[in-house]
Amino acid sequence: MSLHDEQLDSLQVGDRSYDYYRIADLDGIDHLPYSLKVLVENLVRNIDGANITDEQVRELLAWDPAADPSHEIQFTPSRVVMQDFTGVPCIVDLATMRDAVKNLGGNPEVINPQVQSDMIIDHSVQIDAYGVDNAVEINMDIEYKRNAERYQFLRWGQQAFENFRVVPPGTGIIHQVNIEYLAQVVMSRPFGDGNTLAYLDSCVGTDSHTTTVNGLGVLGWGVGGIEAEAAMLGQPISMLVPRVVGFKLTGSIPEGVTATDVVLTITDMLRQHGVVGKFVEFYGEGIKSVPLANRATIGNMSPEFGSTCGIFPIDEVTLDYLRLTGRSEEQVALVEAYAKANKLWHDVDDPNFVEPQYSEYLELDLSTVVPSIAGPKRPQDRIELAKSKQLFEETLPQYVTNDTNYDPIPVSTDFRGDFDLKNGDVAIASITSCTNTSNPSVMIAAGLIARSAVAKGLKPKPWVKTSLAPGSQVVADYLQQAGLQDDLDKLGYQLVGFGCATCIGNSGPLLPEISEAINANDLTVTAVLSGNRNFEGRISPDVKMNYLASPPLVIAYALAGTMDFDFETQPLGVDKDGNEVFLKDIWPTNAEVEQVVSGNVNRDMFLNDYASVFEGDARWKGLDVPEGELFAWDPESTYVRRQTFFDGMSADPAPVHDIRGARVLALLGDSVTTDHISPAGAFKATSPAGEYLIEHGVEPKDFNSYGSRRGNHEVMVRGTFGNIRLRNLLLASVGEEIVPGGYTYDFLAMKPTTIFDASRDYIKNDIPLVVLGGKEYGTGSSRDWAAKGTAMLGVKAVIVESFERIHRSNLIGMGVLPLQFPEGESAESLGLDGTEIYNIDGIEALNNGETPSIVHVEAVHADGSRTEFEAVVRIDTPGEADYYRNGGILQYVLRNLMSA
Repeated sequence: MSLHDEQLDSLQVGDRSYDYYRIADLDGIDHLPYSLKVLVENLVRNIDGANITDEQVRELLAWDPAADPSHEIQFTPSRVVMQDFTGVPCIVDLATMRDAVKNLGGNPEVINPQVQSDMIIDHSVQIDAYGVDNAVEINMDIEYKRNAERYQFLRWGQQAFENFRVVPPGTGIIHQVNIEYLAQVVMSRPFGDGNTLAYLDSCVGTDSHTTTVNGLGVLGWGVGGIEAEAAMLGQPISMLVPRVVGFKLTGSIPEGVTATDVVLTITDMLRQHGVVGKFVEFYGEGIKSVPLANRATIGNMSPEFGSTCGIFPIDEVTLDYLRLTGRSEEQVALVEAYAKANKLWHDVDDPNFVEPQYSEYLELDLSTVVPSIAGPKRPQDRIELAKSKQLFEETLPQYVTNDTNYDPIPVSTDFRGDFDLKNGDVAIASITSCTNTSNPSVMIAAGLIARSAVAKGLKPKPWVKTSLAPGSQVVADYLQQAGLQDDLDKLGYQLVGFGCATCIGNSGPLLPEISEAINANDLTVTAVLSGNRNFEGRISPDVKMNYLASPPLVIAYALAGTMDFDFETQPLGVDKDGNEVFLKDIWPTNAEVEQVVSGNVNRDMFLNDYASVFEGDARWKGLDVPEGELFAWDPESTYVRRQTFFDGMSADPAPVHDIRGARVLALLGDSVTTDHISPAGAFKATSPAGEYLIEHGVEPKDFNSYGSRRGNHEVMVRGTFGNIRLRNLLLASVGEEIVPGGYTYDFLAMKPTTIFDASRDYIKNDIPLVVLGGKEYGTGSSRDWAAKGTAMLGVKAVIVESFERIHRSNLIGMGVLPLQFPEGESAESLGLDGTEIYNIDGIEALNNGETPSIVHVEAVHADGSRTEFEAVVRIDTPGEADYYRNGGILQYVLRNLMSA
């Protein structure tokens, strides 16, 4: 009997009985970290005898903390969460799959997400209006005008698909909505003959900061679009069992220190330690004094640590938060009973508590944390606030040029009056992002600073663009109820929207006069934001140096007006009596903050705000939305178009074929990342994507970004391999100059051209393509279109020295064969320069149910000579073999759903 059957048990919670998969009595479970126990339950529950087996569970139970990752498992998330930029292509694919089913004579309504899938529209609001009372309404009106096509499509999806919900614009940030409402910690669903199955909540999301939910004890992380689509359609995600870093927290936060300071300190520590690809798990007696909001703040920054997750176990703090945020008492009781029954409950005082074993250990005494910021270009570059002025002055010379004007520049504006602008001035001071706006303590602290500043007669400097973009409507409620929003308004911190805003670069334009002064004089101005990312060029094109800070410090810098400032020795201004006012004079005590939090943040707010979370406002309800099971594609749309993956698809998979007569599209070196491959950012009018949009009547000023047009494959395929840092060595092989970007040599036209244009020429002449690369091919996070675009260019195989694991899997998911050169060999060592014609034999063994370990590759040189070698086939699991036989994961799922 399988563990899947042996471990099925019943759990009594009050007067209800649940079925559940018992892992508490499995041999080896006691010493596993919490996060790996979650994986054990996931495997046991999803054993199918092929992709997930009893043996894989036993190998996980025998986990060696000291070993390097080598054991691959299939993780099946319980939920999928998406934001609108990266989520739109997922829904486009589902809609296209319905069309394909219809064309094959089936019922389109078989195509639905197989697990609960939620999209939160939070990435499209930009801060155009600020510092005025109706800023939020102005910005939302503009948002709807800019994104009408995308929103109409998503509104259709909301009503057309089962297991798919949309949280409309203006509600909140994906991760805050996730922890405040969507996450259940323990989920339940109908099971068997009238029974109910209880099982662990887990999720993947199309945003890297999905790890915010780790603060609740929910295992989850950010993935690319193909992995998200696979999870939506009930397919497991391949992963290596990681090393787990145990991070012990002790002590308590001292006066004047915020959760933001803690998370910047932890980020600094973990980056120095090195946790890329690892799980980080917080444990020890000290975590019971860490509020859930602080846990979520810490979990949120996991991508900045470099780890896959940053998780806390389930304990009383978890239950208290679930109650506060409006979860039912029945749900809270289920979480507690389930966690205790399955040895997932964290209580170091329990005499039966067994401390987990970890691969590596770190410890932080919270009482040692000091106020900090991070910058000017990476979140791990922590700076003690006391040293910020000195370090700014030391760093500034790296940003000035021969064109920089060091004199104060006079600026005259209608909106903010007249003032002088100089290097170091704070041009943007924004309270925004999921990192901090989910945390009442830092938001209330910001409000209290504003109250004290107003009382003292202080105001932000007129050149500072101030903005407040909370993570959920609950934040607006408690700031209003506490009377703090009035004080924030008086400092120019009116609500501008509910979304990611400044942290993802949607800071909006600076005043034209300020922007002109900056660029005409090559000034180095700064931004301060309560976010998680501050990479160069990310926040604003006018701003060179970006700093992360807590919400109260954001306001402090708005008052100071410059990064060249020492809060200990320099006053922020003078009060009405002429007395100097320092930061310490307006900074609230921890007790003051806690008193306001406890008196104004309550369960009723969450119940009220989330009662109609999926309904939206009049704008959302008023969208002109097509009805029906199939989407009415607009042939003129440049944002949302029907995918072509399923054109000509048959009900049964055609046999796979060996590859004959293939040409090389690109010859690439080592460490080519998915960011080199996947389209991102802005693009020029002379690029293939720009030319396409111009042909379709779009002016360059309205191009928007690749991100906003991810639902249009015609734009995206034209940008694949188009990164300006990509170097295609094939050009040198034919004696041409290597022009950085998406260029290649077309052997049919016998001339250099763009990769996209060459691919069309080869496809028209039925010539397959291959890509040759070096070591670590496909690292990076921009994953979905790196594989989709490769397939749409006509690439049938990628041959490299080594792959990043997820990109290898994604290539298979798009029907592209991943091959590796023989151990120790490379294109260079084999004498290959990309000018050859390639034949690959042995693939057809897959038609007989076999997965070949190697295939024979023959490269025919221009002089007729041949180079032959055995390439390693990197189809690593039975599931991947099924995907490849079907031409891709979406085709595999479509056929399975039709046959079911």
